[in-house]
Amino acid sequence: MEPISPLEQALHAARALVLADLVADRVAEADVVSLVEESVVQRRWWVEQWPEGAAYVAGLVAQDVQDALLERYGRWPLCRVCGSGDPHALDIEPELGPDPHWVCHKAGVKVAAVGSLGSCGGGAPAS
Repeated sequence: MEPISPLEQALHAARALVLADLVADRVAEADVVSLVEESVVQRRWWVEQWPEGAAYVAGLVAQDVQDALLERYGRWPLCRVCGSGDPHALDIEPELGPDPHWVCHKAGVKVAAVGSLGSCGGGAPAS
């Protein structure tokens, strides 16, 4: 059996991290998981063209899924930090970099690493 390439390891890790966040928010329905798979396919091509970008794949897949969910269902993931005001989504930082985190720009805080939303409470998408 051949070892798994670093590219495949990065893609598998990105898939697992984003799926963990979707499961934590109880939105990992089949159609939503399909959005993750579509992103992984697209990002496979991207990282094949730029192998140095493998460390950025998790954040990019999370952003892809967030954008696709916004178009189809509503904002995700909702902020767990701000207890009042309009519901708002968390953002990914850095937009293109290693060690991506969900952040709340209103409160100016890191909420959780991508893949770790389950450790800070949950919330479903809102329109």
